[in-house]
Amino acid sequence: MMRFFILFVLAVPAQAETLVAARTIPAQTIIEMADLLARDMEVPGTISDPLLLVGMETRVALYAGRPIRLGDVGQPAIVERNQIVSLMYDAGGITVSTDGRSLERAGPGERVRVMNLSSRTTVTARIGPDGVAYVSP
Repeated sequence: MMRFFILFVLAVPAQAETLVAARTIPAQTIIEMADLLARDMEVPGTISDPLLLVGMETRVALYAGRPIRLGDVGQPAIVERNQIVSLMYDAGGITVSTDGRSLERAGPGERVRVMNLSSRTTVTARIGPDGVAYVSP
């Protein structure tokens, strides 16, 4: 006698871990491991790897129990608003350097508006790891 078995498989979406703030964290705070909790929920655009967050700086206030999104954090700022920075322009082997005033806070690799102190014009520059504002042609 032949037996038939019917197997039912329920497709249940797997819950991913999402990192949430363990406490309310003010803006411009460096995140530590103790500031993070993992929750079993899936929220698009959030971070699940704590190593991606530890050492980053909050761009906005993070509220306790709320998921942490990619746009909520960034590299720690090395240039402050109104700080005098070196403004560098390099094109075709010619380099021009002058002083500028940063109009925003920024970390390495971020774009920032900088006012050229000589001409009073505003340009957009990328902050280098050395704190210099590099203007592209």
